[in-house]
Amino acid sequence: MLNASNIQKSYGTIEVLKGVSVSLVAGEVVALVGSSGAGKSTLLQILGTLDTADKGEIVFEDKNIRNLSAAQQAHFRNQKLGFIFQFHHLLPEFTALENVCMPAFIAGVSPQEAEIRAKELLTRLGLGHRYTHKPSQLSGGEQQRVSVARALMNQPKLVLADEPTGNLDTQNSESLYQLFFELSRSMGVSFLIATHNEALAAISDRVLYIKDGLMSKE
Repeated sequence: MLNASNIQKSYGTIEVLKGVSVSLVAGEVVALVGSSGAGKSTLLQILGTLDTADKGEIVFEDKNIRNLSAAQQAHFRNQKLGFIFQFHHLLPEFTALENVCMPAFIAGVSPQEAEIRAKELLTRLGLGHRYTHKPSQLSGGEQQRVSVARALMNQPKLVLADEPTGNLDTQNSESLYQLFFELSRSMGVSFLIATHNEALAAISDRVLYIKDGLMSKE
C-alpha cells in the first residue's frame, strides 16, 4: 500500500532523517518506536504530506505522492489518510459530533450524510451518548476516541498516529490500542503508530525501530 524509500530531512544543519525506508501493507498495525528526537514525528509528517522530505520517494497505491501539487496533496490527505495526535486538537467550540464531521465537510459531503456517518462512528467507539458534548465536557480518553472517529470519518486507507496514548493513563492506553486492532481488522484500515510505549508496541503486527534518524533493529 505504501512504500517510502531513502527519506532524508534536515532542519538547517541538523539531520533528522538520514535515509529511512518504510513499507506498509493494507490492514496491519505497525508501531514506530524510538526515543524523543529520533525522527518519529518528522517521518509521520512527511508520510502524511504535512512536511516535505529533502530526498526520497513516497509511493502510495502506485502513485508517487511527492509529485503531487499542494492542492492534490491536500485532497490526498483528506481522502486517503487519517491523523491522530497526542494532543487531540479537537476544536473546543464545537461538539463531538461536529468535530468528527469536519473532514467530511471539507470533502464536500452533505451535512445530513456526514452526521449519519459521524454518529455511526461515535456510537461504535462507545460515545453514542456524547454527541452534543464539547471537548471540555469529555474525559481524556473520550476526547481521544473522538479524534479517532474524526480520523476515520472519510474511510481512510491509512491512519498515522503520533503518540496517541501519550496523555492517557494505562487503562485508557491499553483500551485505545485494542481499539486500533479492532478497527484494523473490521475496517481494513492500516495504522502506523509512533510510540514510546514498548509494551503496547510489542502487541502490534510489526515493530519498526528508529534511532538517530535511521531504522534500527532495536
